[in-house]
This record gives sequence, structure tokens and C-alpha cells, in this order.
Amino acid sequence: MISIEVSETVGILKLNRGITNAINLELVNELTINLQKMRQDSDIRSIVLTSSNEKFFAIGFDIPELIKLSLEDFKVFYRSYNRLCLDLYSFPKPTIVAITGHAIAGGCILALCCDYRIIGEGRKLMGLNEIKLGVPVPYPGDCILRQIVGPRNAQEITYTGDFYPSEKLLQMGMVDKVVPLKQVRNEAIDKAKLLGSSSQGAFAMIKHNRIEIVEAQILKRLTEKEQSFLKHWFSAEARNQLEEAIKKF
Repeated sequence: MISIEVSETVGILKLNRGITNAINLELVNELTINLQKMRQDSDIRSIVLTSSNEKFFAIGFDIPELIKLSLEDFKVFYRSYNRLCLDLYSFPKPTIVAITGHAIAGGCILALCCDYRIIGEGRKLMGLNEIKLGVPVPYPGDCILRQIVGPRNAQEITYTGDFYPSEKLLQMGMVDKVVPLKQVRNEAIDKAKLLGSSSQGAFAMIKHNRIEIVEAQILKRLTEKEQSFLKHWFSAEARNQLEEAIKKF
């Protein structure tokens, strides 16, 4: 589900689960393992996360698969997903996401966990539509979003559940650069090479200083917030809304 490439000192991780890259436990585990490998590989100085296609970066959780899971099985998935987000957010090397397609809900959060977001021009949408599914935004994503775009923009994004085109995303601060679609991956690789050429130890410390307050906030309340999410996921209201979402999936 993850295609691996290397461009000089840049490790490239491509989500490769069909067109939508719907997030399930297998994808989460595979991405987690590959992040660990690239963390330990001294020849890899930065990473680019992207998709193997130009339609979706990731549509979010694989609702048709996940809605069938028992409480215990879904809990395993959800906790693994949140820890993947924290692994990516705190990754000690530069991380750039090349967004060539829509980044929705859980897919949007993966993008937010990277240091820089480069997106293609045109109708490439990002957003957190959890409110429309009857569930809260996963706590790590909520906290990270507020750090990136500020509380007022984060309120609008999470309260409405809207999807935004690339230029609006740039205006709100959700992405760092908008380029022609065919240039997205090369722009991301160039940025990764530039950042990876700096002192690795210094970069890791500077990044840690940037994220440590948010990371500590997330870890302090994560168990409590996970329980709250599970309660909503299995509520009758959310079940109805999730079933409606499956019809459009």
C-alpha cells in the first residue's frame, strides 16, 4: 500500500491503495513501519509523502471497511492512526507532502502533520468534514491544525466541515505553496533536498522546539479524547451519517 522511491537523499513514500487511498489499519501499519525505517536510515535526510495518483492524496478513513469493525478492533485502528500522526508530526527529519489530489478528513490530517504542504493548482480540495459525519475531528489533527492556521481559521474549518480549493488553502495557511500539478512532486523533492542539506542534529532540535508544546498537549489528553471519539463513532447519529457517506464513497 506504500510505494517507496529514493531520490539522492530523499525518501519518497507514495500512498498506493487504489485511487482513493482510503485509510485502514493495513495502510497505517505499513506507513508507520516505513517511517521508522527512514528515521533510522542515515542516508535518508528528508522525506516526501505523496500519492501514486493525481485524483486523491487520501479520501480519509475507509468508512465502508471500518464501520463493520467491533469496538475493540476499531479502537486498535484508531489508536494506531493517531500514533502514526504523532510519529509523522514529530519526525526528526524534514517532511514535505506533495498533494496531487484531494486530501480529505484523515488524509488532510496526515498532510497537516508534515512540515510543508505543496499542492497542485486547480480543483484539489482539502478539508476536515468530520462534523458532517457526526464525529469530532481526531484530537491530534485538531491541535495541529490550530498551530498551523490559527484559532479563527481552525474554527471555520472544523465547524463547517467544508472543502477548500488550493488558492483558498494558501490564503488560510493550510498549504505553503500552490504550483502547476505536474510540478508538485519535483517542487516537494527540491524543498526536501534543500532542507535535508542542513545539519540534521540542528534541524531535529529546531523542529522539536517548534512542536513540543503541541505534542505534549496531545499526549496529555489523547486517551481521554480517543474515548470520546469512540463514543461518537458508535452513536446512532453517527452510524446514520456514516451510512449515508458510504453511498457516496
